[in-house]
Order: sequence, then C-alpha cells, then structure tokens
Amino acid sequence: MRILNVGVLVSGNGTNLQSIIDKSETGELPAHVVVVISNKSDAYALQRAKNHSIPSYVVRPRDFVDQVSYEQKMIDILNTHKVELVVLAGFMKILSSHFVQAFRGRIINIHPSLIPSFCGKDFYGIKVHQAVIDYGVKVTGATVHFVDENVDAGPIIIQRTVEVKDSDTAETIALKVHQIEHEILSEAITLFAQGRLKIVGRRVLVEE
Repeated sequence: MRILNVGVLVSGNGTNLQSIIDKSETGELPAHVVVVISNKSDAYALQRAKNHSIPSYVVRPRDFVDQVSYEQKMIDILNTHKVELVVLAGFMKILSSHFVQAFRGRIINIHPSLIPSFCGKDFYGIKVHQAVIDYGVKVTGATVHFVDENVDAGPIIIQRTVEVKDSDTAETIALKVHQIEHEILSEAITLFAQGRLKIVGRRVLVEE
C-alpha cells in the first residue's frame, strides 16, 4: 500500500495529531505527516511536530489583508509539501470556498459529536459535551467527515458512539469521545489512502 502525504491543520494541543504521527511511525497507518500548520503560535501541536522533525508553520489570519490571502498562504504551503490529504484536527477556523475548492474531496475533519447533532459554528470544545448533557441524550460520539463550504456539514465518513451515563459530566464525556476520535480518524485516513471512499451525493460509500 502506498504511503499518503498528509498535512494537518491544528489550533491547540494536538492530541489527534500525535495519534496520527505515532501510528504512522509504527506502520499502523499508511500515511506520513509531511507538514503541520497552526493559526496560533502558542499551539502545543507545533512542539509535537518539532519533536518528530516535521516541518511546521504558523499562519495567522490577522497577518493577511483578507481571508483569501490567508488561505492561499496555507494552500501554497500544503502544495509545496505535496500534500494529498488535509486533516483538520482541532482546527478552530472556518475555511471558505477558496480553500475547499483547492482540496475538494481531499479535506477531512474530526468533530466530537454525532453530526448533525451538536455541530455547527458555535459547537466546539467542551461546549459540545455540555450541550450533550443539557439536552439529555443517551448516546453521543464522534464523526469524521469530508469538509465542504458549510460548517460541519460535509459527507460523513465514519461515526462511532459512546454511552452517556447519568453520572457523566461534560469533562468525562470529553475523555470518552476523545479516545474514539483517535480510532476513527486513523480509520478514515486509511480508507482514503486505500482509495476506498466514494462520495455519492451526501453519502460516503466504502468500497470493498
């Protein structure tokens, strides 16, 4: 199986990034993280990249005259490193059609809920899990999906559930969901590398 060149966009701690790096280095994942880009200079994910000698860049929206210029800088970096798949792993910026069109069908995102529940512009981080508690649902989970022009609205690749117990808090749910995020993100990258994902309308079919 060929090894996929992956570029990862991050904003924070980078635990999903670390999981991808670890699995790629052991051969469990048919991918190689060739570049990491963050919109925040203090994101610990940048240190994780440095620890593994992976090129990393800080590209901040405020340093550019507009959204297109900002995104074009990231596009140029990703293309320079011959990125085949862009992974948003805790990336907290909304991308415009300019970026999406440059990598259409080659951008995936991990979201800590079962889309279309608890997703969209205002649902991120611990807010998602608190909303799960407040609503009283009995299951939640995580979703890996292709990215399109709308927030958390692209075709779904993989979803996995976790039980919401009466004793759970937003923090305990976050821990459970985070664990399955690592699992399904790797699975989605593997399926993409194998060429087994086919988008048909809103559905993502997994070919044998």
